[in-house]
This record gives sequence, structure tokens and C-alpha cells, in this order.
Amino acid sequence: MSISKTFTRSYLQFTLLVITACIFLSCTDSVQNVPARVLVFSKTKGWKHSCIPYANAAILKLGKQNGFQVDTTKNAEAFNEDNLKNYRAVIFNNTTRNVLNATQQAAFERFIQSGGGFVGIHSAADTEYEWPWYDKLVGAHFSSHPHNSNIRKATVDVIDKSHPSTAGLPDHWERTDEWYNYRSFYSGIKVLANLDENSYEGGTNGSNHPIAWYHEFDGGRAFYTGGGHQDSSYSEPLFLGHLLGGINYAMGDGKLDYNKSYSAAVPEENRFVKTILVNDLNTPMELAVSDDGRVFFSELRTANLGVYNTINGKYSLVHQFNVAT
Repeated sequence: MSISKTFTRSYLQFTLLVITACIFLSCTDSVQNVPARVLVFSKTKGWKHSCIPYANAAILKLGKQNGFQVDTTKNAEAFNEDNLKNYRAVIFNNTTRNVLNATQQAAFERFIQSGGGFVGIHSAADTEYEWPWYDKLVGAHFSSHPHNSNIRKATVDVIDKSHPSTAGLPDHWERTDEWYNYRSFYSGIKVLANLDENSYEGGTNGSNHPIAWYHEFDGGRAFYTGGGHQDSSYSEPLFLGHLLGGINYAMGDGKLDYNKSYSAAVPEENRFVKTILVNDLNTPMELAVSDDGRVFFSELRTANLGVYNTINGKYSLVHQFNVAT
């Protein structure tokens, strides 16, 4: 009898130990320690910068000198979960316009949400205008730049030297580049350096003209620099140190946890079928769908409030407002 009790107690303790170990392993397995490795992406659908190969070569050299691996590509197919899991950060090297489809966008969002990093160089701000999530990640979008000539000498005022990308820069950094004006700054960015518009002609952002910034966003990290248009940028020691600091910040500690990712791919438009429910509406204004599937909508000129019943496929007038027209 005592042997049976001892066996039962030991079996229960063993079972509890196995369950505890499984729970622990399931939690720790979700966190992936990624070697120091970055993906440099340089696909363009708009202006193609001549500096792209110079930037690629410079980042490859920085990797060799500073102990991180570098892969370069123009192929958007690299933006899939299985591949992105191999990197600590993704660098948009002078990308332009729409470079990722919906599935690739979702994969990149999931990478950032898992704890990955992003570095945007120059025209990364001239990329993906119709992707709201990217708007926030990159921090702002290109608006314009000076012309005749677009290349100007200007002064960059470094206002935060606590970041690795600016720690080695002078307070007032004079350099020559193509200087972007920006629109739609994301409120969450932390500005590292401003462009002094009194030092050159063609600025439109005024006294508040950020030109380099960083922020934590949606689980990951993002760094952007407005420099890097010129081929010669990638042989400037100060600019290379600035870029290296941004890359190191974006790489972080190398821990990715895809259990924290939540984005799902949005189906392509060509997978939907458009069905007309109601014809001859008079300037429809607003629409709302109730929990039972009915579609309510208002019309401006007639002041009608209508409803479409998705069960029986019928439209009916709910109310006509008495308004002056």
C-alpha cells in the first residue's frame, strides 16, 4: 500500500514537472534570438537614386567592420515572415513609391510588431503614401525639395546627442545634400536634428524642420535620416557614423516575439466583387452597418435616411428630415 502511494505521489510530481516544463518552453520558444543581421531593401517605383549601390556597399562595409551581417535586395518577395525572422532590422535604402503589396506589407508589420527595427534613408520618406501604418513608422513624407540646384550646402542643428546616431556629430553640422521638405509629421517621433533653413534657400518647413529622428513604434524601433541623396554621402565619415548609430539602434537586442504580432494581410482589390445594392441615390453622405447587417445611409439633397435590408435585399425609407435646402 505504501509503495502504491509513493508511486502515485511520484507520478503526480513528475506529471506536474512535465506540464510546468511544457508551459515554460512554450513561452520561451516564442522569443527568437536573432543574430546581428540586417536586410537592405532598395526597390524603386519612382525616382531611382544613383547613390543606391554606394549606400549598399557602405552598409556592407559597416557590417564587416562592426560585426553584423548584411543582405541586400530589390526583390519585394523577401518580405515574408519566414525570411524576415532572420533579421534584426530592415533598411529602406532610397526606396520610392509603392514597393510592397498587401501581403508583403502585413509581413513587414508583423516583423516590427514582433520587435524588429526599421531604418529609412532619404527617399524612404518618398515611399508608400497610401499605407497609413508606414506613414507613422517612417515618421513623415516627402513634400518637395529645392531646385536649380537641388543640391545645397546647409547646416544641420543637432539637438539630441544621447542617441547613437548623433553622439559623434558636431552641434552644428555643415554638409551638402538634397534637403527634403516634409509633410504629415507623426506626433510620436523624437527629433534628433533640425535643418537650419536660414543656412540655405528652398526650405518650407520653417523653424521646425526635422531632418533626423527616431521612435519606438508598434512594438519595434524606427530611425530615419533625411541625408543620403548624394553618392558622396557614403564616403563621409560623419554621415557613416550617423547611419551606423541608427542601424545599431534599430537592431536592438535581437529578440523577436511573433506572438506579439497581430497584423493580417488585406486581400487584393481584384479578389472582391462589386455589387450595387441601391441605385439613383441623391448625394449619399454617411453610412453605418448595424449588428444585424442592415445598412443605414443618408442623402444630402433629399434629407432622406434609408436602410437596405441584407436579408431580403430590399431598400426602404426610414425617415425624411425637415431641413432647409
